[in-house]
Amino acid sequence: MKQPESQGDDNAPTGPVPTILEAIVRRLCLTAIYNRGLVTLAPHIMYTKHDELHIDAVAVERDGKPPRELKLGTYRLSGLGDIKLTDRSFVPIELFDPVEPRYAGVTLMMVDRA
Repeated sequence: MKQPESQGDDNAPTGPVPTILEAIVRRLCLTAIYNRGLVTLAPHIMYTKHDELHIDAVAVERDGKPPRELKLGTYRLSGLGDIKLTDRSFVPIELFDPVEPRYAGVTLMMVDRA
């Protein structure tokens, strides 16, 4: 008699979108290839713009080096490659305003500021 397969993490969704959503919910950084370089991002929000998925995130490292200043940047998902979840946590930056008009009606997920 064949045993039923486990219902654990083996059945969890995979791919860039579920990975980014998990990072936003759990406030964990991601690594990705962007403009042929390795970036570590703290994703704050995922939304649609011109029918494409975007995230606004803070680049906390570029090719292993911290940026000169921390700022919220916009990244189109199709421009990010090899997206991986890290165990590095982050705190949302004060510059992030989830009620900006550009997010109205197009937000899929955002960090909880509490």
